[in-house]
Amino acid sequence: QVQLVESGGGLVQPGGSLRLSCAASGFTLSGYTMSWYRQAPGEERELVASITNTGTYKNYADSVKGRFTISRDNAKNTVYLQMNSLKPEDTAVYFCHVPRKAYWGQGTQVTISS
Repeated sequence: QVQLVESGGGLVQPGGSLRLSCAASGFTLSGYTMSWYRQAPGEERELVASITNTGTYKNYADSVKGRFTISRDNAKNTVYLQMNSLKPEDTAVYFCHVPRKAYWGQGTQVTISS
């Protein structure tokens, strides 16, 4: 059974940091580009960052460039999203996604508020 399990979300103050993890089971993610998406209330789901299977290439939404870093540890079958200098507009549910397989995790809530 394929599962993507996100963790690491929470409530932090503006300017704070969080590190999200996406642990895969039931398949090996090393062969796939992985992505993080987010969805704020009343908004469409948007791409935040992607990383190719070897980690060579990464891309980011303009809104998070310079603040977020996507990475992966294929040995641990896990993808990460390091989020720094968080802003209230980063508040959303964050999802892990495997584009080629259309796999989605259940999401983890990130709330930025003072």
